Amino acid sequence: MLIPETRQTNNQPNRIYWLDNLRTFMIFLVVLIHAAIIYEKNSMGAAWWIVCDPSTNDLPGILFLILNIFVMAAVFFVSGYFAHLSLQKKTGWSFIKTKFKRLMLPWLIGVLTLIPLYKVIFLHARHLPQEHWTSYFHWNTLWSQNWLWFLPVLFAFEILYLGLNQLKRNVSRITIRQSLLAAFIICLLYSIAMDYFNLQGWTKSILIDFQNERLLIYLALFLLGAQCCRHQVFDSSWKNKKLDIILHSIGWIPMNLYLFQLIYAIMNPGKFLVSDLIDTILIRLNFVLAMAYLLYAMIATFYSFFNRQTPLGRELNNGSYSVYLIHVIVMGPIAIALQNTTLPSLAKLPILTLSTFIISNLIAYGFRKVRHSIHHQSQMSQTRLPVSSICSIE
Repeated sequence: MLIPETRQTNNQPNRIYWLDNLRTFMIFLVVLIHAAIIYEKNSMGAAWWIVCDPSTNDLPGILFLILNIFVMAAVFFVSGYFAHLSLQKKTGWSFIKTKFKRLMLPWLIGVLTLIPLYKVIFLHARHLPQEHWTSYFHWNTLWSQNWLWFLPVLFAFEILYLGLNQLKRNVSRITIRQSLLAAFIICLLYSIAMDYFNLQGWTKSILIDFQNERLLIYLALFLLGAQCCRHQVFDSSWKNKKLDIILHSIGWIPMNLYLFQLIYAIMNPGKFLVSDLIDTILIRLNFVLAMAYLLYAMIATFYSFFNRQTPLGRELNNGSYSVYLIHVIVMGPIAIALQNTTLPSLAKLPILTLSTFIISNLIAYGFRKVRHSIHHQSQMSQTRLPVSSICSIE
């Protein structure tokens, strides 16, 4: 792998461009996942997703299953990497305040504004009457926090990582190979246990929502990202071409086996290829292997080929977090408008994905410009001397 270039400009500190670009691309894939639910043939989101289009096909469902393997796993890995960088620059209390301001304040605003808007669009898309205003908040809705679940979970992971660092244990002695092995074993055993004991589903509360079968997996990958940063894994100049060739040659095998087993289980409930236990072990082993390969493929690709910043890329990176926050609400009206067209669902899916991503970025860009203008005017007003002061100087 190539050495990541961390360039510096006059107005911007050193950035790890490939990680910024990877995170932005994962946000784009999140938009694609949420658009795919609208056109998925089995209508898995018909009862709770913001819009459900009657025009459907099989491709969005397959796309959703593939992307759902690794997208949020990659987001948590990148978040863990940046968490360690942030903790190096801040004290414990400063770290907490920064993360609370970045994660929990937007979450609080979101659940009080975006979730009610979600229900307004949800009812309108189904030609249902609007309900009493008290039923629009997340603690009284079917979908609870919906896509905003990510923020409190990430905040909890950040605080947990801070606590682990405060223990003063010498975790740097844990090698990256040991960390990779531990993450793999944790993900595999946890996945098998959650499936075998039928503990899948969501745990929902006023403050935090999480998918039971993914929580510990996301935590393991978050900590793995932090450990990679601690060991400066991506600062090395080596590139193992042989390993890359082997992984890219066989990585598709567990992914296809996982999809086959998953679709078979969905289409044939209560039936097993071998037995309940063996099927569970195999499907979860293939899931973890597929997730590991796809995560590696994304990291290796962006590390090697997308470690630079363009003006457009800088704006997209700066707006990626805001896009995540608002994209579902932006997507709703566009999906409703597409419902009234004769376009096939295979055409609607890319149109909805791209238009949502572009409009969300434009909104984020406009908001940044307004905020920058307000901040600039505030600074200018503070630097101006009052008339009385000027007279006294004269």
